Amino acid sequence: MTVSTTTGGAPLVVGLGGTLRANSSTERALRYCLESVERQGGRTRFFSGPDLDLPMYAPHELERTPGALELVKALRDADAVVVGSPGYHGAISGLVKNALDYIEDLREDPRVYLDNTPWGCISCAYGWQAAVGTLGQLRSIGHALRAWPTPLGVAINSADKIWDADGTLTDAAVCNQLDMLASQVLTFARAAWETA
Repeated sequence: MTVSTTTGGAPLVVGLGGTLRANSSTERALRYCLESVERQGGRTRFFSGPDLDLPMYAPHELERTPGALELVKALRDADAVVVGSPGYHGAISGLVKNALDYIEDLREDPRVYLDNTPWGCISCAYGWQAAVGTLGQLRSIGHALRAWPTPLGVAINSADKIWDADGTLTDAAVCNQLDMLASQVLTFARAAWETA
């Protein structure tokens, strides 16, 4: 789990997603987006795939693991959220969906779920069909959680050669999209501050 060293007083953007495989394309895309948030003056908190390896969400169970409590607290404090999922068989992964189900623990908060919270979406899949389908699902989940999906969502075709041998993002168009997504979540988070 990465905690930003950026000073307080700036919007907190919580990123979550990836796979249980370290340095997956989804994790790399999320890291790039969160680094862009920091370059633009935001603070970040990142829960990568292994951080999301939580017990299956059970609303009737009141006990939570330390990892689940930490995730829920970060989402409670978030000014914006960026979610990234691989496209498994045309849908979001069970790992990411289970983590998002823990947002149900925010149902009785003053801000119910993620009401009026900017919600950025990134999907990665080996082919456009699964990447675009997964992106649509992430946006729909954001709506169900009362969040505001950003106008731009980023679908990445992992079959394209967008990474170099070291795993660095080299595709200018994808870089621009992830930078724009970072800009949108920050812009909307700051606007929410001004109207609060």
